Amino acid sequence: MIPLSTALSELADRMRTTPARRWAAMHDCFGSWVDGSTLRSVLRQHLLSLGPDKAAALIGRSRETTTHFAWCLRDRAAEPFTFWLHEYKPQSDWRPGYADSVHNHRYHFCTVILRGGYLHERYATTIDPNTGLISSATLLRRTECAVGESGFLLADEFHRIPSAADQTMTFLVKSRPVSPASLSFDPATKIGHRHVPVESRLEELTSRI
Repeated sequence: MIPLSTALSELADRMRTTPARRWAAMHDCFGSWVDGSTLRSVLRQHLLSLGPDKAAALIGRSRETTTHFAWCLRDRAAEPFTFWLHEYKPQSDWRPGYADSVHNHRYHFCTVILRGGYLHERYATTIDPNTGLISSATLLRRTECAVGESGFLLADEFHRIPSAADQTMTFLVKSRPVSPASLSFDPATKIGHRHVPVESRLEELTSRI
């Protein structure tokens, strides 16, 4: 079985040859590379073989959200992509405000479901010109996504995952950020938010002290 580093290097090389703005083509490349059962085996072997230092580095790159754990498998400054494993929490442990909100991302990405499945919704949104926040969202389509299904989303597109099967896991390839912030909208409260990552706030923090 090939090491995960070799597999991800192969995928990175394939995707690097595709024009950066053509994420439909990126997804075609991604889809032709991904074999879900093989990738799960490679990932399992990789995690079992991690020594203490590499395990600590993986944990340090990763983060928890209100709906899932985002494990950063690879982030090399010279590469235009990062590679992630998303491990969804049991639905009973979800808290409002992340995957279940209508939101976009600061980056483009491709994803494939390795285990479980989820309900995926795409939305059209209206942005308030005064606040820059989402003021309304209209459902465009709703899809039940199962193991092996893949897709891509551009940074200016909005979506929502209102529910996921227990033990759902997805593999993602993300571009580097293409915008400084992302937006979200709670369909229940009709309240919009703007999200700026902590690493972009140091200058503002300094000016506030």
